[in-house]
Amino acid sequence: MNDCVTRAKENFLQGYSCAQSVLLAFAPYIEMEEETVLRLSSSFGAGMGRLREVCGALCSLLMLEGLLEGYTDPYDAEGKAAHYARVQALAGRFRQEMGSILCRDLLGPEGASTNPVPEARTDAYYARRPCLRAVECAARMGQELLDQKKLQKK
Repeated sequence: MNDCVTRAKENFLQGYSCAQSVLLAFAPYIEMEEETVLRLSSSFGAGMGRLREVCGALCSLLMLEGLLEGYTDPYDAEGKAAHYARVQALAGRFRQEMGSILCRDLLGPEGASTNPVPEARTDAYYARRPCLRAVECAARMGQELLDQKKLQKK
């Protein structure tokens, strides 16, 4: 298993959200301080602040894609379209592997709760949730993006 995947899983097991776990694993490769990475991704955990929408792990993968290959010119229709195509491809791969891109679908009946108070991280918590697998999936796909760009730690 590669460095970013291992780091992402370790981050999640330490208590970071799915979104924070993934993006933080890539901090050594992107030009952002770890604290900034953690703050930026903090709103996306549990499907955007426990709203159970798009999986936070996927959100961070897509943030990484934007940092690596995003467009910056608002008039660059071709660049925007190419970026959106890459985003859709990544989301499609994530959906194929995980079964959905939505947190509530991934969690099943447990995904109905949008209570803003996070659950305690216990062995039972980790055993019944697919979150660690989603973190691993997103981090593996992110590692592939780095490998394609041949990026090294900064």
